[in-house]
Amino acid sequence: MTPAARLQAVIDLLTEIDATPRPADAVMSAYFRARRYIGSKDRTAVAETAYAILRRHARLNWWLAKEGHANTPRARVIANAVLGDQRPAGAIAKLFTGERFAPDLLTQEESVLLGALENHTLEHPGMPDAVRVECPDWAEAPMRAALGNRFAVEMAALLDAAPLDLRVNAVKANRDKARAALAKAGITATPTQWSPLGLRVQGRPPLGQVDAFKNGLVEIQDEGSQMVAFAVAPKPGDQVVDFCAGAGGKTLALAALMNNKGRVVACDVLAGRLKRAAERFRRAGLHNIEAKPLSSARDPWVKRHKRKFDRVLVDAPCSGTGTWRRNPDSRWRVLGPGLEQLVPLQAEILDSAARLVKPGGRLVYATCSLLPEENEGQIAAFLAAHPDFTVKPVAEVWAEESVGTTPPADGPYLRLSPGRHDTDGFFAAVLVRAEDESVEPVGDEGESA
Repeated sequence: MTPAARLQAVIDLLTEIDATPRPADAVMSAYFRARRYIGSKDRTAVAETAYAILRRHARLNWWLAKEGHANTPRARVIANAVLGDQRPAGAIAKLFTGERFAPDLLTQEESVLLGALENHTLEHPGMPDAVRVECPDWAEAPMRAALGNRFAVEMAALLDAAPLDLRVNAVKANRDKARAALAKAGITATPTQWSPLGLRVQGRPPLGQVDAFKNGLVEIQDEGSQMVAFAVAPKPGDQVVDFCAGAGGKTLALAALMNNKGRVVACDVLAGRLKRAAERFRRAGLHNIEAKPLSSARDPWVKRHKRKFDRVLVDAPCSGTGTWRRNPDSRWRVLGPGLEQLVPLQAEILDSAARLVKPGGRLVYATCSLLPEENEGQIAAFLAAHPDFTVKPVAEVWAEESVGTTPPADGPYLRLSPGRHDTDGFFAAVLVRAEDESVEPVGDEGESA
């Protein structure tokens, strides 16, 4: 593709993202699948430019509003080329030729915009702080409450692109063997700091074509997500539930930690996601997993299996604020429930899933959010209603389970953030049910929980 054709592809892609109520990564995948004639280098260049524009959303929009220009995909592409990429206005204008595969000629208004933005940078002294760090209005107050004096540092870290992390499948390989297999494919991978099974890959290689991935030696999983599985700490032979299993990433990690022994029940209200996850389970060579679609958090299956499980993980649906560097469009595009709907939903899911935990068993509540309403607030409310559960500090979990790495947090909870740990933002609370069954909260429908 010519530089002009690449630019038009970015405009087309942003137009589809604007018009499609799906996450940007899903829209991009569909866009390129429908255009298999676009080579890998061109796909990379187009995707990188589109993602850069998504990461600069608030700042580019601020400039467009300042110049009185409509916020369109073409306008954002023009503004990004000048302000973000610092390209000369004349060189940019030459790409808008109107020829085949190239963008249409610049309008008079676009030419004025191009001239007005030249010699400026992406940031401006008059920008509000929230715009400068790409924080949407709805999240600024809770993010400031959560991050305190680290607000600017953490928000800046959330602007960076996320690294590519892999989890070694301990059922099939150790970290050295997995690194060697990746090296044969020309992929450089280094051990992660916090997860003893993690590898951080250099660049963005096509892992789907690599034997180490196809044969199940490694799985794509952020290092922070791997740490949640270590907080659950299932043992071989345990009975385990992944209550909100989704695509099965943490389910795989739990089943592998159990060395393929015992039982992991992967639950979710979206049966289609569980069905698609089955291929991942097969590739990993894990046969201790069974899928259980649920009608809701209060599915009758939960009541029938009260106090049957050693470990229950609740990876609750959340705002995803901890994954903004990975999903930059999710800051601005509400594609699911808002915070006001998520908080009561999380509480209901946690309350219902707790019924599955046997005396002495472990309940782990986790989110990929940085907001206290979804994290510490949920745990405080749960503990007030469930006196038979207590918090087990993460440092104790790491010591007892001999994880082999330094505990990433020194407080009661597992809190991970891009600025401190170079992982996605994660929260996890480890809750242990009392062995003494005489302490019982009152659950739904007047029955004990």
